[in-house]
Amino acid sequence: MKKIKGIAASDGIAIANVFILEDVDVTAKKETATDLNAEKEKLKDALKVSELELEAIKDKTLNDLDEAHAMIFDAHIQIVNDPEMARQVEEKINTEHVTAAYAYQEVANGFAETFKAMDNEYMQERAADVVDVSRRVIAHLLNIKLNDPTTIDEEVIVVANDLTPSDTAQLNKEFVRGFITNIGGRTSHSAIMARSLEIPAIVGTKKITELVTDGDCVILDGLDGEVIINPDENTIKAYHDKGDEYAEKVEIWQQYMDKSSTTTDDHSVEIAANIGSPDDLEAVKKNGAEGIGLYRTEFLYMNSDEMPTENAQFVAYKKVLDAMKDKKVIIRTLDIGGDKHLDYLPLDEELNPFLGHRALRLCLAEKEMFKTQLRALLRASKYGNLHIMFPMVATLNELREAKAVLAEAKKECIANNQEVGEPKVGIMVEIPSVAILADQFAKEVDFFSIGTNDLIQYTFAAGRMNEKVSYLYQPYNPSLLRLIKMVIDASHDAGIWTGMCGEMAGDSIAAPILLGLGLDEFSMSASSVLRTRHLFSQLSFKEMQKEAQKVLDFKTNQEVKEYIENRVKEKTQ
Repeated sequence: MKKIKGIAASDGIAIANVFILEDVDVTAKKETATDLNAEKEKLKDALKVSELELEAIKDKTLNDLDEAHAMIFDAHIQIVNDPEMARQVEEKINTEHVTAAYAYQEVANGFAETFKAMDNEYMQERAADVVDVSRRVIAHLLNIKLNDPTTIDEEVIVVANDLTPSDTAQLNKEFVRGFITNIGGRTSHSAIMARSLEIPAIVGTKKITELVTDGDCVILDGLDGEVIINPDENTIKAYHDKGDEYAEKVEIWQQYMDKSSTTTDDHSVEIAANIGSPDDLEAVKKNGAEGIGLYRTEFLYMNSDEMPTENAQFVAYKKVLDAMKDKKVIIRTLDIGGDKHLDYLPLDEELNPFLGHRALRLCLAEKEMFKTQLRALLRASKYGNLHIMFPMVATLNELREAKAVLAEAKKECIANNQEVGEPKVGIMVEIPSVAILADQFAKEVDFFSIGTNDLIQYTFAAGRMNEKVSYLYQPYNPSLLRLIKMVIDASHDAGIWTGMCGEMAGDSIAAPILLGLGLDEFSMSASSVLRTRHLFSQLSFKEMQKEAQKVLDFKTNQEVKEYIENRVKEKTQ
C-alpha cells in the first residue's frame, strides 16, 4: 500500500481499478515535403475532419452537461478555423518546404507558448485548448489514432499524464468513477468539468502514471487530495465510510437550497455566485445563490472576433437581469489589458502588465469603448437590480472620472429616447491604496466588493501564478485581514455594504473569519454556495466576531489557519 498527494480538484471518494489512458505520441518529425500543394490539401482535410469531431464532442457535452461547458468546444472549433494559424502554417510549408504536420506543430506550439507565458489563469487555459486541438489535427495528418475514452465499459478510475478538455468531455459518468493526473491545477478545464460531472478528481500528482498499472486498485480521496495505491481491506472499508459520510453531507447541503444564509444567532448575510457569461445561470439557480456577486464581462469581449456592439452587450446583460428577477446582479466593467489581449484592440507591450494599462485605466483611455459598455448596462438596468462595478481603481480621481463617463453615457441614452434605470455604483477593492483610504471612497460609492485574488498579490508583492513565490499566497495573514477589516468598517460607518468576489469568499477557513469581520456578501463559484450556507448555519455571528478580533493580533498565516480550523471544527461537530 502506497499513499501520494495531489491537488483536490473535484470533491468525492472513489474506489476502483485503474484504467491508464495512454499518452499517444503525436510528435511530427521535421521532414522535407516534395509536393507543397498536396501538403496544403492534407492540412485542409485534417482541419475539416477535426472540426466535425469537435462538433460531435460539443453536441455530447451539450447533452450530458450544459451550454456553458459546450462553449469550450466552440473555442476549440474557432482554433481549428483560425485563419491566422492556417496562414502561418501554409507560409511555413511554402518557405521551409516542410510537411503540413510539422508546420502545424510548430505554429501551434508558438501560439501555446504565448498563452502559457501570460500571468493569467484564463489565458493559460487557452494554451491547453491550443495543445488539445493541435494534437487532434496532427494525429489526422500523421494517420495516428488517438485514445477514445468512450470505449470504457466498466467501473474504473482513469489515470493519465493529463486529460484534455475533449478527453474529459467524453468520459462516461456511468463507468468512470473519477480520474487522477500527473499535471494540472484546480482551475484547468478538466478539473472544472469533473466538478460539473460530479466525479471526484485529483490532479498534479506529478508521478501517478509511474506508480500504477492497469488493474491496480486505488482509492481516490478528492476531499483531501490523496491517492492510496493497492490499499488493504481495512483501508478500503475506512474510505467507504468516509465516502458515505461525504454523500450524507451533500444531501444535507441540498436541504439548504431555498433557505436564507443565517447564523445560529439570526445574523443574515448574502451568498452570491460568480459568473463569466449568461450560460452560467443554470448552475447559479441549481445551487440556490441569492444573487450574482460578479459577472466578468471580459469573456463577452474575449469570445468575440470583434468589439461587441452596444446591442449585443445589452442583450447579454438583459438576459442575466431577467433571469435573476429582483435579485442583485453585480456586473463588472471590462477588465482587459496587460496580459489579457484582444486581437482587435492592439495594446503596447509592457514590462509589468499586471501593474500596467488595464481594466479601468484602459477604459478611461478608450472612452468610446467604455461608453458603449456603459450605455448597454444603463439600458439593461431597467430590467433588474443592476449594480455596476469598476475594477482596478487606485485613486479617487479615477473613480470620479469613471462616474463622469457613466453620467455622459446616461445623457446619451436619454437623448436617444432610450429608457434607463438607476443602477447602484461600486468599486472592486483590490489595491491596498483603496483599502487604506476606504473611508473616503465609501462616501462616493454605493458598495465595495473586495477582489482578494489581486489584493493578496499586491499586498505581498508576489504574482499569484509564479510558483517560486506561491508561498506568499497567504489569505489568512493578519496583515491582509486587517486591510479587509478596514474596508468593511469604513463601509459600515458610511452606511454602505461590502462584499467579496475573490477565492477567499468560498474558502471554508477564511469564510468564518470574514463572517466575524462583518462581511455582508460572499460571492463564490456556484458549487460552493450550499456548502458555505450550511457552514454559516452552524456558527454564531457573535462568537465569530470574537474569534476574528483575536486572530487580527496573530503574527502569521499558519497561526490563523490552524486556530480557525480547530475552532470551526469544535463549533460544527
